[in-house]
Amino acid sequence: MRADQPLPNHRSNAVYGIGLAAVRALYAEVALEPKPGLVSFRDCGSHTDMTAQTFVRSLFVLRGYFPRMVWAGLAGAPFAVLEGLGQSAEARMLIATRGINTHRGAIFCLGLLCASAGRLLAQGVLVTPQHLRAVLTSTWGDALTRRANAARLTAPVSHGQAAARRFGLRSAGDEAAQAFPVLFDVALPALQAALQAGAGDRAARVQTLFATMTALDDTNCVHRGGIDGLRFVQASALQFLRAGGVMQTDWLSHARAIHAAFVARRLSPGGSADVLASACWVQSRLQMDPEPSLRGALATRQSGLHGLLHCVRNDESDSLKTPPELAA
Repeated sequence: MRADQPLPNHRSNAVYGIGLAAVRALYAEVALEPKPGLVSFRDCGSHTDMTAQTFVRSLFVLRGYFPRMVWAGLAGAPFAVLEGLGQSAEARMLIATRGINTHRGAIFCLGLLCASAGRLLAQGVLVTPQHLRAVLTSTWGDALTRRANAARLTAPVSHGQAAARRFGLRSAGDEAAQAFPVLFDVALPALQAALQAGAGDRAARVQTLFATMTALDDTNCVHRGGIDGLRFVQASALQFLRAGGVMQTDWLSHARAIHAAFVARRLSPGGSADVLASACWVQSRLQMDPEPSLRGALATRQSGLHGLLHCVRNDESDSLKTPPELAA
């Protein structure tokens, strides 16, 4: 199938559903509380330059980006096209937030996951963690590895790259080149285990965030608190989990106490938040048919997202059309 060839209607609906799920996952992340050091609708965490409303503004301008990445994956676009779409989305985010980085990491990791889901859709393969990792590696793995290697040889272009290089940590680019080991080996299993143990969505997501914090080289924490800041985050998360995690009767007060400790140190595990959103997205895909209908996707919208997601279909009319970047 050519990139400029119109797709059957059920494929259009599937593309929209996959992209919509990414927006919903990011909304679920910002709405979650407690979330140590991070922005929520309860407070601004360790940040003085952004609020939850800043994140919602960012999501509003990103609403067409994720379906575009699905289209790119479905068409088997080269990594340069994915990178260009991500750079364009990042520019739109920074305009909407007046220069504040709310979703740079999510644009990268969730965008790649959406592209991988699009590739699976083109192949008629079910979305599973194994299939997502395999198609990401087989389609864009070489390009991601070259990108990660090049980042180690050139001047850092982000605080995360600088922190990773200084302390020999795995950057977001390294995680992608390795097909997201923390996401698939730590975060997603933690989310699934918590849900299977009877935890509600809120508690399961908190458990997932803490599990992620123990394992991720969260360079945002290093940027804000040095390597000692990262180690404090990891040790605090591990202590919470060893005490029983969200299965403790007082887990909410315990998690909020850790939140206060992170705020006092200006620590913000933003990388872990991106992994949490990605885990929520993967989990949502596992619960769906391989080609969900548009009507079904709209019927399952979360309350609080109605105004935001109502506009997805009107995002410059690009969500359900072949993106110009993919036209022949």
